[in-house]
Amino acid sequence: MMSYEKYFSESIKKAKRSEIRELLKLTIRPEIISFGGGFPSPESFPKEEIHDICKYVLEKSGDVVLQYGPTEGNPGLKNELSKWMAKDGINVPPEQILITAGSQQGLDIVGKVFLDKNDLIIVEVPTYIGGLQAFNGFIARMEGVLQDDCGMKMDILEEKLKEMASKGEKPKFIYVVPDFQNPSGVTMPEDRRKRLLELASKYDTIIIEDSPYRELRYTGTQPPPLYSLDREGRVVTLSTFSKIFCPGFRIAWIYGPAEIIDKMIMAKQGMDLCCPEFNQAVIAEFMKRGLLIKHIEKIKSIYKEKRQVMLDALEKYMPEGVSWTKPEGGLFLWMRLPENMDSTELFKKAVENNVAYVIGSAFHHDGCGKNTLRINFSYPTKEKIVEGIKRLSDVIKKEI
Repeated sequence: MMSYEKYFSESIKKAKRSEIRELLKLTIRPEIISFGGGFPSPESFPKEEIHDICKYVLEKSGDVVLQYGPTEGNPGLKNELSKWMAKDGINVPPEQILITAGSQQGLDIVGKVFLDKNDLIIVEVPTYIGGLQAFNGFIARMEGVLQDDCGMKMDILEEKLKEMASKGEKPKFIYVVPDFQNPSGVTMPEDRRKRLLELASKYDTIIIEDSPYRELRYTGTQPPPLYSLDREGRVVTLSTFSKIFCPGFRIAWIYGPAEIIDKMIMAKQGMDLCCPEFNQAVIAEFMKRGLLIKHIEKIKSIYKEKRQVMLDALEKYMPEGVSWTKPEGGLFLWMRLPENMDSTELFKKAVENNVAYVIGSAFHHDGCGKNTLRINFSYPTKEKIVEGIKRLSDVIKKEI
């Protein structure tokens, strides 16, 4: 047999399969209750409205929406997004918005525009695994900054930036998920956001704000987006329709300084030429009809209840020595097991007990976090949430 190793690029040789995707292959059996994926609940999908709009869009402009479109994205969708974001204090003209095929493509574009081999970046500990995968693809060096219940710790970040500067080094960017972070569920308060911007200015770097969950707040008050607080053009933000509409449409967007977006458009041209024009037109019409606001309220009512069911079940069934975050929104909770426990080893026993989660080390750039795990409350039914937490607590109790 022929050996192909010598033909592969350096980046693909270093690539690893997604631990989440690989582990979740073990959980497809119907008897397993999975807290693993970040899937929206199918009951939230606006199927009837989409059916009507698809028919309307085809009848009105079928020749256009079934054709290639501009790389930058559908002009109608970008106009709707510009108006939509203004309500949150985000003033972005349509020409500074780039439509992408999901946020994961957006992260890949970020890497393509900013990263060369061995470039330095700063990430949260823990952080979104999709970000780690995207940036690893460009053979970046990552420095991690620990979180607490208010997100990335600014004192550690400042110390890290100061240390880098003393060596003549500077990170290309700081990657953060400030709202209901994946995986931890924590939200960065306003004072810490302002401090992050001050440090980015002082040490002359860029902030990549990944914000897929911002609209999904169930309790508390929402701090302003990093983008709206930025006065120097240092923030590039990614957002998506996957969590507030339907992931199957694979439509997301990036916005930021005009010069950066222009480079991102050039990067995207070499990837896919354009996103599906039909999908964009359907979402634009959905927004134009005022349906997105109503839909998000529906989603929030479903997830708020599921979140509380999970928190109540954890309180009732989990043994001492186990702790978890209590997010005010988003889709996830983050659990910490006793220090001597390994969630990877525990995963096999959990699957044997017909329950699954995502191991915490997958969200650490250096493979740490062995005693942590992520659980999702948006996808399972309320009944399965309770039963799944019971099963998981039984496995943890036996291990303890």
